[in-house]
Amino acid sequence: MGRGTRNELTGLGGATYLEVVGPDDDQPTPMHPRPFGVDDLDAPALVAWCARPVRPLPDVIASCRALGIDFGDAAPMSRARPDGVLLQWHLTVPLLGPPHHGTVPFLIDWLDSPHPAATLPHHCELTMLRITHPQADTLAAVLAELGGTPKLEIATGDATLSATIATPNGVRELSSRR
Repeated sequence: MGRGTRNELTGLGGATYLEVVGPDDDQPTPMHPRPFGVDDLDAPALVAWCARPVRPLPDVIASCRALGIDFGDAAPMSRARPDGVLLQWHLTVPLLGPPHHGTVPFLIDWLDSPHPAATLPHHCELTMLRITHPQADTLAAVLAELGGTPKLEIATGDATLSATIATPNGVRELSSRR
């Protein structure tokens, strides 16, 4: 049984991709809220972002916890692609509430599964991810624990997230809404 969402992916260059998540009317209404606050959205929004640490996920979670950002434990997940390939990964829950509002990445370890970006078309490119966070120094320390995140700007302020994407039809901005 699904979680009441339908997802669509497109490559943004290299191992970066955009995943659009929305309600799936072909599934029964789930007993729990849909992931990423989908049930609370009334317009498209950049809700969260994900990072793939270069070190083992449990080690990164522990290091970040010591810095004051608690991702919780990673949960095992899986799904079969339409071609029958089974994807398995571990994932932390996005921190969508205050003070982070999706500005701290949730974390993923693709284990031995093929990375989704490897088979996606890459007609667009992420040119910049901009984050404002009330504790920008702490966020920067957490991101350093992940092993680096290129194309990123961090500033101090109310939690917001925006992405600049170069597309065949020009540059587009995606932003968070609260």
